[in-house]
Amino acid sequence: MSAPLGVTDVTVRLGGEVILNGVTLDVRRGEFLALIGPSGGGKSTLLRVLAGLLRPEAGTVHVSTPPALVFQDYRLLPWRSALRNVQLPADLRAGGGLEAHEALKMVGMEAYGPYFPAQLSGGMRARVALARALAQSGDVLLLDEPFAALDALVRERFNAELRHLHEKTGRTTVLVTHSIREAVWLADRVAVLRGGQIVEVLDTRGEGRVSAYTDGLEAHLRAVLGTGDSTRLRVEGRGARSLSWLLPALAVGVALALWQGVAATLKQPFLLPTPGAVWREAVRTAPALLAAFGVTVRTALLGTLIGALLGMLIGYPLAKWRALERFLSPFIVASQSTPIVVLAPLLVSWLGFGFLPAVVVSALSALYPMLVSTLVGVRELEGTFHELFSTLRATPWQRLTRLELPGALPVMLGGLRLAASLALIGAVVWEFVDPNQKGLGLTVQVAGVYQNKAAQFAAIALLVGYGVLVYALITGLERRVMRRQGR
Repeated sequence: MSAPLGVTDVTVRLGGEVILNGVTLDVRRGEFLALIGPSGGGKSTLLRVLAGLLRPEAGTVHVSTPPALVFQDYRLLPWRSALRNVQLPADLRAGGGLEAHEALKMVGMEAYGPYFPAQLSGGMRARVALARALAQSGDVLLLDEPFAALDALVRERFNAELRHLHEKTGRTTVLVTHSIREAVWLADRVAVLRGGQIVEVLDTRGEGRVSAYTDGLEAHLRAVLGTGDSTRLRVEGRGARSLSWLLPALAVGVALALWQGVAATLKQPFLLPTPGAVWREAVRTAPALLAAFGVTVRTALLGTLIGALLGMLIGYPLAKWRALERFLSPFIVASQSTPIVVLAPLLVSWLGFGFLPAVVVSALSALYPMLVSTLVGVRELEGTFHELFSTLRATPWQRLTRLELPGALPVMLGGLRLAASLALIGAVVWEFVDPNQKGLGLTVQVAGVYQNKAAQFAAIALLVGYGVLVYALITGLERRVMRRQGR
């Protein structure tokens, strides 16, 4: 077969219904073919067969070069900039077309490479999706109504640019569209698909192209309206720096004032010391407090790291295989329902006292939130992105590192925030059990024995400070990631 793209007697059945019935169609090298027909007629199904996303029940598919598919919803990865979206085929070793910068330049988007999809208008996203396809394949482009969501003026401008692009590159192109006028003006041939069969193929070069957008009242209205513009950013200019930190600061100030007032009224330092007394005690015992703080933080950080890694390693396969989740669900629920302090005697008998069991308790405390967040984050990732990676012939490792982990990152950061807090609690709980762990938990115990409430409050303040700092750092990172993704 000399044609670079085609199907012979292809039949596709979905959900028991025949969508394509004995379809035969060849696309000539360098040709622009449009597929039109009523909704549900099988146009997108035929395109997905050509792209390799659907395997026909019968018939043969001939594709000389892996094609690039531009989806109707564009499917730009929200965590990648425009330039890095266009670089995706090369990153996955699926590139065979233009270099990313050149592809962006060809569609007029070279100035917007650093912008993220959430910062771009619909027309600009369409350009980036087209540029990614140009970077993926040097021979065959498949377009599934890529401009259907655009307004009429912008769509006409894109049609003119697409026609010019085809004339310039000579790529074999197949366009699915509902617009008869668009098909006639753009294509060399138009194939009509109805009831799952090709009912007619028309040559549309010549007269149809010349007259499509240039006759009568329509031409006058187009002249009055002017050319559609799709290069308008959705983001607004930067304003003044956010002052949202004032409310938490005000809340802390009010709490300290109330604390001071209640403590001064009670005049019982053995029950509630004043903030000033706590500060003076902290300064007096600073070396010992900081040493204890270091012990607790070291345990909590290592526990957070180990628990988070284990949660991800367990949560990912559970997200991919629901049968495995159902099989392990009794153990997962049981582990979460068992208070960690109940395990302390067992850990003492198995591991003794010291740093190792302290880290184990901290890690076990952090494991469940990361397991759940990984499971939810990976499952919430849209299946449409997996289809995109299928067209790019990505390996499982590439899907994991370039799609699933980046896509699940906002949810996983939320789990990490909770995991870090629970890891700190686990570390302190073990310090109440193990006298060899001379951290802040032991400091609080010893101060209680000597009725030194100021020392207890100073140790608790350090624990709270660490928890707030870690929470703020993870929350800041989470907001940055979500802002880039337009959430």
